[in-house]
Amino acid sequence: MITIINKSKDPRFNLALEEYVLKYLPIKEDIVMLWQNEPSIIIGRNQNTIEEINASFVKKHNINVVRRISGGGAVYHDLGNLNFTFVTDSTKDNLNNFRKFTQPVIDALRALGVPAEFAGRNDIVVEGKKISGNAQSFWKGRMFHHGTILFDANLEVVQEALNVKIDKIESKGIKSVRSRVTNILPYLKEKMTVEQFEQHLLKFLLGTDDIESMVYCLTNEDLEKINQLKKEKYDTWKWNYGESPEFTVVKEKRYQGGKVSFKLNVIDGIIKDIRIYGDFFGKLDVKDIEEGLIGKLFKEDIIKEELTKFNLEDYFFNITLENLIDCLFY
Repeated sequence: MITIINKSKDPRFNLALEEYVLKYLPIKEDIVMLWQNEPSIIIGRNQNTIEEINASFVKKHNINVVRRISGGGAVYHDLGNLNFTFVTDSTKDNLNNFRKFTQPVIDALRALGVPAEFAGRNDIVVEGKKISGNAQSFWKGRMFHHGTILFDANLEVVQEALNVKIDKIESKGIKSVRSRVTNILPYLKEKMTVEQFEQHLLKFLLGTDDIESMVYCLTNEDLEKINQLKKEKYDTWKWNYGESPEFTVVKEKRYQGGKVSFKLNVIDGIIKDIRIYGDFFGKLDVKDIEEGLIGKLFKEDIIKEELTKFNLEDYFFNITLENLIDCLFY
């Protein structure tokens, strides 16, 4: 395994770097990257940005809002938060295997006295409180798994900046965002800075103290392409917010694999427009399904027949055809 040292705190650059390394970097070795963002809300690929953020608070406090290419829910980052990314081959054993990728991080935390453990579908928790959320993205035989680590983040801002749906809170048996998250700093046997923690984690994940020998240095050409991707995608309103048209039908429910929300324009029984949102995970883009449903009669047997044309597991991990029909019609 090798590493790329990234000192940028710009979320737009950092997400562009992740995508570039996944899709375009001509290296087939396993890669680990540690990185931080200045205050930001990072939106999941399938989410409706406007519904996920407290817009007035975000504007007042100059918090960046950037969409990532992986699924899952919105998360808050600041400089008290450390992020990790593994880039590797998308083998069957790696696909949606959140436990496998979080285990080395859990082991690194336990080495410092933090009683971390895997929980839920994609979290690391300490004494029942979340300290890390994780997600994945896939591209032509490669994938990345990335996650957050709440080291000494401003947890009050986490609560203010995000619009966490009450059904998500209730589904976890808790009363508020603030009560379900914590920082790892109070649990450390020996106090350290986030920079010292980053060094510990990187050495642990690489299996060596000699980090310099494991570094891939981005070339000028790499940096030029990353900045171009940043400019054309991550700097744009279209990617980060996107259009949010008016809908005549809204159907949403939460299942084991996450929340699914269908928003449709139905005129004379025909689906004229549709958007699928949620914090679910999937390998492929749900736009394929949206396009397949446009023009179809909004009737259970018709929609069910259309959905069976797709390998739904590629789009909705741990959400079934029956779940989708239940969401739309019951």
